[in-house]
Amino acid sequence: MRGFTRSLLIAVSLFAIFSFAVAQDQMSKDQMSKGKMPHKMAAKKAGLSDAQYSSQALTAAPKAISKEAGVVRMQEDGSTKTLRDSKNGFNCMIILGNTMCADSNSMEFFNAMMKKQNPPDKLGISYMLGGDKGASNTDPTATKKTADNHWVVTGPHIMIVGPAAKQLGIPDSADADPTKPYLMWANTPYAHAMIPVAGGAPHAMAH
Repeated sequence: MRGFTRSLLIAVSLFAIFSFAVAQDQMSKDQMSKGKMPHKMAAKKAGLSDAQYSSQALTAAPKAISKEAGVVRMQEDGSTKTLRDSKNGFNCMIILGNTMCADSNSMEFFNAMMKKQNPPDKLGISYMLGGDKGASNTDPTATKKTADNHWVVTGPHIMIVGPAAKQLGIPDSADADPTKPYLMWANTPYAHAMIPVAGGAPHAMAH
């Protein structure tokens, strides 16, 4: 219980510090190479060299994180290629046109979601300073907007997954206000906190 409380405080502190500045272990290459990230979750952005891909992927996180983050890229055959090893536990990538920089616990969480498995009971943090292209707030498997799937587009934000996310006291309405913190997929095993940040990092908006 003491360890969980400390993790929750760390999550909240990171949010507070990050919000003010802007206005979790490395995902091992073994995990990545064994197909822990399903092919349909990642999309190779056509025409980008590895250097260009890395440059764009790293914009997902603030420089304090991205300067030592790893970079991974999904290949056409579903395998992954490590373009740069992580030194701080975060790996950055481009997924379905979105840039994201996540710690290993977050990757385990989203991998479980894609495989429709129970997510790990671990605190995880991901950065998406470029925002996202939208997602259903009620159906984790939805890939496009429909009349009733409560599609929401969120600007620059961080995501908190795991037990801490459900105990932050943020709204869990299906019709989320993406300009404020909200709980995505609230009534599913994959509920996680979406925490908007003002403006995001300047370099993160250049896509």
